Amino acid sequence: MYLSSLNTFFFSMLLLGTLLAFSSLSWFSVWTGLELNLLSFIPLIMSSNSRYSSEAALKYFLIQALGSSLIIFSSSILLFSPKLFSFIITPALLLKLGVSPFHFWFTQIMESLLWPQAIILMTIQKMAPIFLLSYLISPFNIIWMLMISSILSAIVGALGGINQTSLRSIMAFSSINHMAWVIMASIISEYMLFLYFSFYCLISSSIVLMFFSNQNFHFFHIFNQNSLHPHMKIITLVSLLSLGGFPPFTGFFPKWILIQEMINASLFFTLLILLSSSLITLYFYLRISFSFLILSSSKLKPSLKQSNFFHFFSPIFASLNLFGILIPCCIMMF
Repeated sequence: MYLSSLNTFFFSMLLLGTLLAFSSLSWFSVWTGLELNLLSFIPLIMSSNSRYSSEAALKYFLIQALGSSLIIFSSSILLFSPKLFSFIITPALLLKLGVSPFHFWFTQIMESLLWPQAIILMTIQKMAPIFLLSYLISPFNIIWMLMISSILSAIVGALGGINQTSLRSIMAFSSINHMAWVIMASIISEYMLFLYFSFYCLISSSIVLMFFSNQNFHFFHIFNQNSLHPHMKIITLVSLLSLGGFPPFTGFFPKWILIQEMINASLFFTLLILLSSSLITLYFYLRISFSFLILSSSKLKPSLKQSNFFHFFSPIFASLNLFGILIPCCIMMF
């Protein structure tokens, strides 16, 4: 995806649609923002050189159109049956979010995208649905549906990524697993939701930018990375461990705070599921790291040229994962 003026326009409209969706005062305005977001993301998918871009765009359009139709239908029955409204709109937003049990489309579309579109799908496209769900918790009492989705997402995201060899599939299942934590954060408070989701976007984007700068899409691409500087390999290792919530890196601290809040709320069973799933996700993060550090072949050379801009920028962005080491020191100072 090149940064042409047309792509910049569609990306701006995508951000505008997202902002309109979770800042609206009526469900019709929410639906308008979601539709603007959808119609802006489709051209961004089609602008890639991937041979699967048309298929991915069609799948994404059909799934998102289904979710939007359920939202506009549920808003029409809000005055007659608030309980039925919550029963329809919650699965519709979970479908748009791409979490279990509605995750089937997310992994397929992620596999068909290039890394720039994958970043948008993993971060910006999840903003509106998750914040809209947080607005529904108090008035419509949908906590039980969100907790079921969180538990299922944690299990699916952990087990689904174990035997994957595609890095995009691994990041897709990783996103599903992290959405389980995000959903639990939305149940605790909006502050926890904003905190965890911000860290998730930062860390996930740093990992994807590292893969994009080196043009890595599968495990056999990682085997060709002997040309990488050892510092780059260390930064990649730290970023992956941070994504898995391994202490003392940056990704550990939002999980640490959320764990404390879940203990205070006596959500012990859900916390056990989330922690167990995080241990499983650490396994396939370590598989990638092990491939970067040890299994590289000296006989192979990178087949794709690296982008100078992203090759310079991505290590700086990924180095933010090291800042977690400084957080305890800052806490002790204050």
